[in-house]
Amino acid sequence: MTRMTWIKPSFLWMMYRAGWGFKDAGQTRILAIDITRDGFEWALAHGCSSHRDPSMTDDEWIRFKKRHPVRVQWDPERDLLLRPLPHRSLQMGLESEALERYVRDWIVSIEDITALAHEMHGLIDTGSFEQAERLLPMEEEYLVTKPELLALMVNPH
Repeated sequence: MTRMTWIKPSFLWMMYRAGWGFKDAGQTRILAIDITRDGFEWALAHGCSSHRDPSMTDDEWIRFKKRHPVRVQWDPERDLLLRPLPHRSLQMGLESEALERYVRDWIVSIEDITALAHEMHGLIDTGSFEQAERLLPMEEEYLVTKPELLALMVNPH
């Protein structure tokens, strides 16, 4: 609860980040965590970019971040070979109040999908891309329903 926790809604971006669950440094388990839409939208509404606006001083940036317990950033989406794609995926870092809400209120279910990640990695290693693709978890486009959330969604950094 003392460090930032990142929500990575993209399965393939997570596989890139965690090396299909084979990376050292505590990234050997892949967990699929379902959260409530209300929680996700609260996080978006209380977020700010993870990058300082160049017009801000360092002190202004520190004060600004303290008022926003969620960091939002956009990273290149990945393909099955974990190569960057031309479009981006959202990542959200949670700290303080946001992290407490996440743990206490937003989590609906947690599933260990490490075996799935390892199976897909094995299929990709042997060139069985179609089989691996069939195992991809279903991901749906997130449709913004609240106008106040649009700024974060259409202004990726």
